[in-house]
Amino acid sequence: MGPDVHGGALTAEPHRGERPLRERADPLFAAVIFALFARTFLFQAFAVPSPSMEKNVLAGDRLLVNKFVFAPRVGPFAGLLPGRPIRRGDVVVFRFPGDPRRDFIKRIIALPGETVAIRNRVVSIDGRPLEERYVFHADDRVWPDDPGVPENRRRRDQLAPARVPDGEYFVMGDNRDDSSDSREWGPVPGRNVVGRALFVYWSVAPRPADAPSGWTSILGSIRGALARTRWDRTFLPVR
Repeated sequence: MGPDVHGGALTAEPHRGERPLRERADPLFAAVIFALFARTFLFQAFAVPSPSMEKNVLAGDRLLVNKFVFAPRVGPFAGLLPGRPIRRGDVVVFRFPGDPRRDFIKRIIALPGETVAIRNRVVSIDGRPLEERYVFHADDRVWPDDPGVPENRRRRDQLAPARVPDGEYFVMGDNRDDSSDSREWGPVPGRNVVGRALFVYWSVAPRPADAPSGWTSILGSIRGALARTRWDRTFLPVR
């Protein structure tokens, strides 16, 4: 860096060890600003706490989520980043409509304006059965559409035709027998969608319930996390 100009006079650049604190902090400050910008507008990491997306996304997976792909294309930087509309089959992270402080991950099943129905576990869109190779069923039983069956069980496998409101999306977990989703609490507003899940950057099996806790077990926790790491899932794309 060349000499600074102050009122027409030149001042010599200080030695490396004598550089003002502000100058030494500038690179760190810039890095923090970039990290905050990237987290706010570009990418964000999420940890998956539940098995609702098995066998595709497991409890304990750490995901990187693309936040700009569905963002509105407005402003001076609108054309700099690639984007597209939300599509059926996208695995997305969104703010839970009942409590926006909580983040959920599910798959897009029906788009705005479409009519979705479920009959004996088979999902149909506008009257046409939906091919779903990603679905996992842990329970072989199919609950019938019978008033004598508890509503929560009947709703799991049966759903009367319903139109998805404009600007909203019907989402479901791939683990259809263990997922709280639009079958229970309705469609998700598009404004709640945070982004599309890209890949697993780290996956660690949940810690056993009887594992020790506290400061004395920090080293043991680190060792345990490494032992439980599912290395074969590292950088696994989410599809």
